[in-house]
Amino acid sequence: MSKENVISKKEPFARMVMKEPWIRVVKKAELGKRETLILRLEAIVLALVAGGFFILLIGQNPFVIYQTIVTGALRSEMAIQATVKIMIPLLIASLGVTLAFKMKFWNIGAEGQILMGGTAAAAMMIYFGDKMPNWLLLIVIFVVSGLAGLIWGVIPAIFKAYFNTNETLFTLMLNYVAMQIVTFCIVFWENPSGSNTVGIINAATKGGWFPTIFGNAYTLNVIIVLIITLVVYIYMKYSKQGYEISVVGESQNTARYAGIDVKKVIIRTMMISGAICGIAGAVIVSGASHTISTSTAGGRGFTAIIVAWMSKFNPLAMILVSGFLVFMQQGSIQVASQFGLNENASDIITGILLFFLIGCEFFINYKLEFRKKGEK
Repeated sequence: MSKENVISKKEPFARMVMKEPWIRVVKKAELGKRETLILRLEAIVLALVAGGFFILLIGQNPFVIYQTIVTGALRSEMAIQATVKIMIPLLIASLGVTLAFKMKFWNIGAEGQILMGGTAAAAMMIYFGDKMPNWLLLIVIFVVSGLAGLIWGVIPAIFKAYFNTNETLFTLMLNYVAMQIVTFCIVFWENPSGSNTVGIINAATKGGWFPTIFGNAYTLNVIIVLIITLVVYIYMKYSKQGYEISVVGESQNTARYAGIDVKKVIIRTMMISGAICGIAGAVIVSGASHTISTSTAGGRGFTAIIVAWMSKFNPLAMILVSGFLVFMQQGSIQVASQFGLNENASDIITGILLFFLIGCEFFINYKLEFRKKGEK
């Protein structure tokens, strides 16, 4: 081939000019607490303004709607109890997924793990509700529910550790398997017969129900979630195993060079993560609803992911974030009821607020750079 032919073939490539992208995402230097706080306050203001425009579009007064959201979750003692009742299992599930996420194991299966824990709790209540003292039955419920969630968590962990399967899809699919198991159990447990529901379990004897402490039905729920929060915080921050989780999350190769058994860490962490989510199911069934259905988890397993991310995997911050989300949810329900709005409308308001708050976290860590005029 002649030299001229070679040059002519290269000419199109020689003429190609690599252009800078019009927009680039660039990592920011770490912001101080003051700058971070200002960004978050700006996000809240923008969220309220955007939500206000939507409220105007549906023909309502934004100030009145926002006031109702605030007062809706706190309007009565019963409303406060309902807020606490919903918040507690959400917080427990958030603590569970945080352990996995810190390790960069994307556990999207908390919903199924909650359902399996709840199903195990319901089974103990149905079959042993009148066969042992309530205090002993509650211990059995917690152990069995934790084991059920553990099993549902460790299955994808084993496949990830030894076969490098996609944990996101695996845990997500297990959610649907858990729903079918619940449906199968309801066939045997339905009460009354033919209703396709379990009904209130042990309504007469209250076997397996959380006891009333200090005159409140949810005191034990609060005690349990506070203990789990404290234990997870100490475990992640001060224990050797918590340190190993962080190292594996940063780099599995670095962890191996440091002598950490990555497979063991993955399996162990998902066992704990699944067990905590299983306990969340027990708290829902034994401590709140006293029944089981495919909607027992109520989307908490997915909402827990939002809580974990917004809290930056800080167990103590999760108390505030989960409380805020449930507060907004309960307030939105009151708005829908009081103003005769479609429930989806109130969910959109909450969604707008979350969109800006989650988006704010992006701009805390990154910035957008645009190509300047004249740059190639």
